[in-house]
Amino acid sequence: MRKFGLIGYPLSHSFSKKYFTEKFHRENIRDCEYDNFEIKKIEDLPVLILTYPNLNGFNVTIPYKESIIPYLDELDQVAKKVGAVNVVKISGDGKKTGYNSDYYGFRYTLERWLGTDLKRMKALVLGTGGAAKAVKCVLEDCNIKYRTVSRQEGKGDYIYFDFTDDPDLILEYRLIINTTPLGMFPDLNEAPNLPYETMDGSFYLYDLIYNPEKTLFLKKGESSGTRILNGLDMLVLQAEKSWDIWNE
Repeated sequence: MRKFGLIGYPLSHSFSKKYFTEKFHRENIRDCEYDNFEIKKIEDLPVLILTYPNLNGFNVTIPYKESIIPYLDELDQVAKKVGAVNVVKISGDGKKTGYNSDYYGFRYTLERWLGTDLKRMKALVLGTGGAAKAVKCVLEDCNIKYRTVSRQEGKGDYIYFDFTDDPDLILEYRLIINTTPLGMFPDLNEAPNLPYETMDGSFYLYDLIYNPEKTLFLKKGESSGTRILNGLDMLVLQAEKSWDIWNE
């Protein structure tokens, strides 16, 4: 039995196990199983791998997309460029290679959603973690200018108070991408602190969160007339890309 799984902490929000279990059933894949591996620190990874000698690969989520890199033997070109990993393939000889399928999922959904509007956008990326790295890499490859927002001074180009102090500053950025966990189940009443009342139908709000279907971030934007997209399609695409990588 080939085993796959997801590492992260916590994993109560996990999409992957349900998705892959249903995929294996639907496609009559009988020699595979997918489990959640909740580890409290990345230093526990080598023991986990030793515990499951039939582990062929796994996905990586918050907070280990960057800290896992020293535990890998190799990175593919995209993961190297992004500087974050969300897929690991374990070869027969035990070699561990890191990939980034977030890049693929985000780029495909963004280009499909915005079409030709994409080229005239300036983007605001909320957050500075591993998911933000994939987003920024896609924006760079699509020649889209962007700035980052962080809660902490010095970690991004802006802090949220810059926009509450000067609401018109948001008018420079018509594409706003939330890469933070703010608003993710069960913290449904949280949202990035932005001047949503200044936005209108010329804005696009993309939230990488998929649960709930509409975060408070998206609801606030929608009530101001913005166009919105959640992270479900991206998640499905990156999951399927993971499967392709594990079976190459």
